[in-house]
Amino acid sequence: MKNSMSFKSLIVVAALLALPGVASAASLLEIYQQALQSDPRIHEAEARRLASLEAAPQARGVLLPQVSFGGEWTRTDSSGTAVDADASGNFGTFSSDTESETTQWQFTLRQTLFRWDQIVGLRQADKVVARAEADREAAQQDLIVRVTQRYFDVLAAEDRLRAIHANRTAIARQLEQAKQRFEVGLIAITAVQESQAAYDVAVADEIGAKRSLATAREFLREITGEYISDLDAPSDDLPLNTPDPASETAWIDLAMSQNLALISARLDERLARDEIAFRRNGHYPTIDLVASSGERDTTSDRSINGLPPLPADSDGSSDSIGIQFTVPLFAGGVTSSRVREAVYLHRATRENLQRVTRETERQTRDAYLGVLSEISRVQALSQAVQSSRTALEATQAGFDVGTRTIVDVLNSQFTLYQSITNYYQSRYDYILNVMRLKQAAGTLQVQDLEALERFLIDRQTPEEEFAAEEAEE
Repeated sequence: MKNSMSFKSLIVVAALLALPGVASAASLLEIYQQALQSDPRIHEAEARRLASLEAAPQARGVLLPQVSFGGEWTRTDSSGTAVDADASGNFGTFSSDTESETTQWQFTLRQTLFRWDQIVGLRQADKVVARAEADREAAQQDLIVRVTQRYFDVLAAEDRLRAIHANRTAIARQLEQAKQRFEVGLIAITAVQESQAAYDVAVADEIGAKRSLATAREFLREITGEYISDLDAPSDDLPLNTPDPASETAWIDLAMSQNLALISARLDERLARDEIAFRRNGHYPTIDLVASSGERDTTSDRSINGLPPLPADSDGSSDSIGIQFTVPLFAGGVTSSRVREAVYLHRATRENLQRVTRETERQTRDAYLGVLSEISRVQALSQAVQSSRTALEATQAGFDVGTRTIVDVLNSQFTLYQSITNYYQSRYDYILNVMRLKQAAGTLQVQDLEALERFLIDRQTPEEEFAAEEAEE
């Protein structure tokens, strides 16, 4: 009777392991909203996007009239001697002292008529802005995947801890039972020793599982900026939908046209091509319209041989307008070198584009096949849980009548808990592959998290469950 009650308790623990609890927990969408406010990567991407948006007004600004104003005030004191002849032809030495003040100002207007670098720069600015938008959107999609990955990493770590703890609890019961049977002479001492060894290993495994859970929670905190322990988990009615469209080729075609990393790489290649034209500007003439208007006012006093100073004031104004035409002739080979450099850099971006294209196709294909395989895997592991539970019941019954050993029971217990953990992990992997497939296709949005939110329910943390178990005992 006692053995039967112990086994029933074991089955109840396994059943509880496979069902969610009733604690208040944080949802995946809430975690994402926190990450959106706290994650340094998304903030960095947003700052870079805002910086890149300034390329357009800068490129337009150099094409508009450039107006400048300059002013100057100068005071000059000078003295000296000179030898000169007077009206009678006699030579003499003359000394002079001069004090002067000069004030001048000038407005200058310069309007570009032809500068090839400015034309190319305006063309580049549009691509820089488009690339910044693509990179920002890619960073947001990456945040969704990273949050989902680390969110389910925590849930998976919790599942492993629950399984290991339940296994340790079951082994502890088996150990106690084995000791009682040994005392009455029903089993040999080796069965007790095997149970003790299994229990010691389970204790060590539980310590490691607790450490892994703490690490997973720290990785999640790295994104959100806050420590969150209570998380919602997928419910049993989580749908396993096949990708729509149900065609690997269709998803690859979609990724080739909408993948944000691929779009950014294409824009990089076009910008590098424009840079070649930009640097060739060193060979081309420039034409500018230049107009200026200014005034100059000079006040001076000059004294010769100590006589009273005589004023020598002057003032004037000037207005000019003209066209400046400049043709570069020789710059020491710098321009040609910079053009060659741009050609090599363009070649590098073309190779990078080829690499990103292949990576995008691989990631899309892998994610698509991953979704299909995980659907089958979830279904297979669900059946494996049922089979493992049935096998454990049969093994326990065999042990009660003496046809199976305690090692067989311990192995069946471990297989059951491992099957439950694998089943949960396969569901997490299915969700992640769906997210990665949409990311590869460039269609991943916050609405995908909202759709998933409907199938997440509260469950207790392992710490809360273990505390409740201790309270019941």
